[in-house]
Amino acid sequence: MSYVYPANDYGPIMPGLVMAGVAIVHVFLAQFAVGGGILLCYFQWLAMTGREVHARQFVEGYFKLLVLISFVVGALTGVGIWFTAIQISPATIGAMVDNFHWLWATEWTFFCLEIVSGYCFYRYHNRLNDRAAMTLLTIYALASWVSLFVINGILSWQLTPGRWLETRSVFDGFFNPSFFPSLLFRTVVALTLSSLAACVVINLMSSLDRDAKRALINRAAHLLVPMVVMPGLGVWFLSVMPADSRSWVLGGSPAMMLFLNISIGSSMAIGGYALLGMVAQRLYINGATASLLLLLAFGATAGGEFVREGSRKPYSIRYVLYSNAIKPDEVATLREVGCIHNDPYPLRHASAYPNDQVRLGARVFRRQCSVCHTVEGTNALTELTGSWDENQMRMNIAKLQHTKAFMPPFAGTAAELESLVQFINWSNRMRPDQWPASNSPEVLAQIGTWLNEAGTAAGNFQQNRLGPQSRSNDVERF
Repeated sequence: MSYVYPANDYGPIMPGLVMAGVAIVHVFLAQFAVGGGILLCYFQWLAMTGREVHARQFVEGYFKLLVLISFVVGALTGVGIWFTAIQISPATIGAMVDNFHWLWATEWTFFCLEIVSGYCFYRYHNRLNDRAAMTLLTIYALASWVSLFVINGILSWQLTPGRWLETRSVFDGFFNPSFFPSLLFRTVVALTLSSLAACVVINLMSSLDRDAKRALINRAAHLLVPMVVMPGLGVWFLSVMPADSRSWVLGGSPAMMLFLNISIGSSMAIGGYALLGMVAQRLYINGATASLLLLLAFGATAGGEFVREGSRKPYSIRYVLYSNAIKPDEVATLREVGCIHNDPYPLRHASAYPNDQVRLGARVFRRQCSVCHTVEGTNALTELTGSWDENQMRMNIAKLQHTKAFMPPFAGTAAELESLVQFINWSNRMRPDQWPASNSPEVLAQIGTWLNEAGTAAGNFQQNRLGPQSRSNDVERF
């Protein structure tokens, strides 16, 4: 049986939102740093070959911004991801480290190389000749892209583990079905972010006149050209996603479909303006327009990351670990022994609960629901179940993976499920001091029947379209 870890309570804020807030900012900054290294190499080449008079001045100014953002804010948010992740889903992080520890070590090594080469350029570039400066920038750019290469393989493994499920080979897990479309897409995004940030920086260079700024902006716009392949890469990524994951983002989950459309819409707005205006017509853009485009790019990044995370549901690692840190092969056992039998952590303010059954329900909520839900707040169970009567709540939770196929199956006994129902109802009714216990044998028997009917396998988004034999075969695959 897997370990139970202590859970941090963020009150009305859904834990996943805390993680998302830190992760989106970090991903945005990290991809900017990757693209920034490539852009700096391009401008250093322009300076060395005499193709752009002010290229060297731009390199110096842009690198100062890159150091401030990637070395300081990017590093802090990187640490923040680890700090929040081990509070929200330590089992997921543990599985990623267990399976890819040498790759994590490789990534950290290249990150150190990125920091050292970047600092050397920042500190000594005025004393270096062009060739030495280009060498440092090339090392920086290569190290930052290799970091992206490694992390992309680990993150894409969570959604599409591929042959790793049979072989348990690090190679199979790393070079999984979504590895290359994801890597190429992120690389194009990195180039786009660096180019848009360059336009902001150029507009802040007060020593240059408008014509000089226009020339630099036209050069920076060259890194926007790869955006033409983004639609194809997006379709490629969707095509290698598991069918149920693809169904969530294409309409099965309104929230995921909304964020996908936000990401697509923002990307189309940026791409249309960039390719038609900045590349084809060589337009000059001022700082306000450049900042707006960069803000749209942040929105596209946020929407894309939400979809990437949400499409894995009901898993945090597909077929390996559910989003509530329970393994698929543990569900049947937990139906017999209970989900809190190996949970050693006491409740906070236990005396505030009216009886032992509600206290048990609070612990069941903490074990199975608290990663993605709150009691009263964001994505609250009281809101999601507020229109259900008591029996409907019992049946819907017992058949949770069929009620909503992106939810994991309930992994506990009938008594634990009833305690969760009572805990939710007690919370819905403003948490009175007195609450009657519900111990009807008939109710528990009916819950047991519903649990047996639901089975212990994950749900299937096509379950109602399949015949009995097909449904049976699909369950065996899980």
